[in-house]
Amino acid sequence: MTLGTTPQRILQRLPFSSSTTPLQALTYLLGISLFSISFLVFLNSSLSFVITDLIGVKEGVGDIVGTLGFVDELVALVACPIWGLVSDRAGVRYVAVAGYAVIGLALFLFVQARNVYPQLLLARIFFAVGATAATSVALSVDSEVTITPETFRNTSSNYASSTENTAVEGDEGKKQGKPSALAGFVGLFTGCGALVALSLFLPLPARFGKIEGVTTGLAVQYSYYTVGVVSFLVAIFVFFGLRKIKGEEGKGWRMLFGLRGSTPQGAASAHPRSKAIPYPHLLRDSILLALGDSDICLGYLGGFVARASTVAISLFIPLYINAFFMRHGYCQGSPNDPSPELKKECRQAYILSAILTGVAQLMGLICAPLFGYLSHKPHHRVNWPIVIATLFGIIGYMIFPSLASPEFKDVDSRGGKPVVFLLVALMGISQIGAIVCSLGSLGKGVLKTDIVNVLAVPGSDGGETLIESADGEGDTAPLLENEDVVPEDTVSRVRLKGSVAGVYSWCGGLAILLLTKLGGWLFDAWWEGAPFYLMGGFNALLLVAAVGVDVGRGWKRRGRSRRVMLD
Repeated sequence: MTLGTTPQRILQRLPFSSSTTPLQALTYLLGISLFSISFLVFLNSSLSFVITDLIGVKEGVGDIVGTLGFVDELVALVACPIWGLVSDRAGVRYVAVAGYAVIGLALFLFVQARNVYPQLLLARIFFAVGATAATSVALSVDSEVTITPETFRNTSSNYASSTENTAVEGDEGKKQGKPSALAGFVGLFTGCGALVALSLFLPLPARFGKIEGVTTGLAVQYSYYTVGVVSFLVAIFVFFGLRKIKGEEGKGWRMLFGLRGSTPQGAASAHPRSKAIPYPHLLRDSILLALGDSDICLGYLGGFVARASTVAISLFIPLYINAFFMRHGYCQGSPNDPSPELKKECRQAYILSAILTGVAQLMGLICAPLFGYLSHKPHHRVNWPIVIATLFGIIGYMIFPSLASPEFKDVDSRGGKPVVFLLVALMGISQIGAIVCSLGSLGKGVLKTDIVNVLAVPGSDGGETLIESADGEGDTAPLLENEDVVPEDTVSRVRLKGSVAGVYSWCGGLAILLLTKLGGWLFDAWWEGAPFYLMGGFNALLLVAAVGVDVGRGWKRRGRSRRVMLD
């Protein structure tokens, strides 16, 4: 089906490969980038209300929420590589469809639970399996439509044929600008997805609660049924929108079960197959890259903070608000109590949670293009986007739990103030800044062509020496030194993009494991503001790392200047 020349012109201005059709790009941005996060945000934001309003558990909610989030991430860490292998055989289209179908079914099962352990726990595990499929497809499609072997060969050829420094700098600027631009788009639609969850999905219990005869428990159930139906509709949309992706020819369920060959006829001669690198070597090289490349290192650390920020906003702000209302004697009745007073009290908690988390995500959405633009600009002394994002995060997370009330107006002398809007806005800006800056930094590091492969070889003293190889067969150079010409068949960092993305996800997974379990336990055992203090510490760690990198680069520049003057 021809979509006309206008969509093609628009697509050329977007950071997608030339082989991507307008329908595929639209499906990726809406069906994958947007909804892969919206269902997760909805579940995290409404989880504490399921526990208190549907199951009826009123004590130890913080530890329960943290444990469920911890188990969710453990399942994701195991399921992510499995879905990746399935994607290589069946294709990203079928993985995405399966993921959204599982999410829809899990949301239906979630509100059938009548206890936390094991019923709610099993439902959360089932949801994690589907959510991991959707998010792994987001990473896979992101890689395929932006960083292809043809793209790398073209940039390498341009690099090698350049004879003037200005031309080389221009190619490098374009090459490094593309991941930053894509990161801005990913951040934009990720913010849209979170906003959809918080502005449309999360208020559903309050809206269903207005219906006469509908109890708070039934309102939660109807909300999950509605969002589950949306997930099934997204699965249908993705099924038709991600057809005929270039490079996915021949993949499908038949290939997954070994009933058909993996290479289309004639493909072998056009694209000769390169020697496969063992998985442990890929993982090792991806980790070692962070030791010698500050962009990769900041990307990993930024991913740690970004994933933790997403959980802090979507999970712990609603939990904090729910605990605040219950601490003041509200929403304490039975889930089957149809009294108007109880429904009104619980509705206030839903609405306030939706408003505050919505403001955070809206500000992140607004600032996503700005951070993408700033990340695209070269910074010579200070990495201002990361510095601004982390400072905003430290201020927002450290002050928010010290307020007398999370409400934005003083109701019944509880001490609510409008300053809460500013604080959650700072959290949202910090979150999107960490997402965009980490993705941009990681993309810049992966697309560098001056360092092509990190290896560990025996040194003269019996230890191992880190080197880089231009062809993987013995041509070596000191780590982080530049080569004038990069051959077309270079074993480049682009071949590590999947492994680098995996390590990036692991860093984010580690942050979620730490924040959900430790933060949830401290929420009950010590103080309800403990998870926010943890987030303030994470942002401070990223700030110190970014400033340290900038200082180190400044020293190197001054050292080179002195050597040039002496020469």
